[in-house]
Amino acid sequence: MTEKELCQKAIEMLDMAYIPYSHFPVGAALECSDGTVFTGCNIENAAYGCTICAERTAIVKAVSEGHRDFVRIAIAGRSEDYCVPCGSCRQVMMEFAPEMEVICLNGKGEAKKFALRELLPYGFDQSWL
Repeated sequence: MTEKELCQKAIEMLDMAYIPYSHFPVGAALECSDGTVFTGCNIENAAYGCTICAERTAIVKAVSEGHRDFVRIAIAGRSEDYCVPCGSCRQVMMEFAPEMEVICLNGKGEAKKFALRELLPYGFDQSWL
């Protein structure tokens, strides 16, 4: 899958977001090493702590289907700035793919790329246990 196709899948997920509180949709598309792609959107809850981000939705879907080797993730939002993952999502990504590429999109579809370790330096992983 091309980067552009992966980013488009993340953008398409914006319309699937359940966001009655923040009104801030986020879409994600996660690419596994075998080329399989899992998508996700943010799903809010009145009990805010139960809200799940788009990135974690895609990762949980992938893991529940037996995939644990991730290459890159595209994260889309509709804001002027790039839609970067929150700290919880960064930590969940670190659990499975510390070397993952993270592609963050803004509302214009422009992309900014990061290595996950750039976004979460000194991330907590198995080496700390």
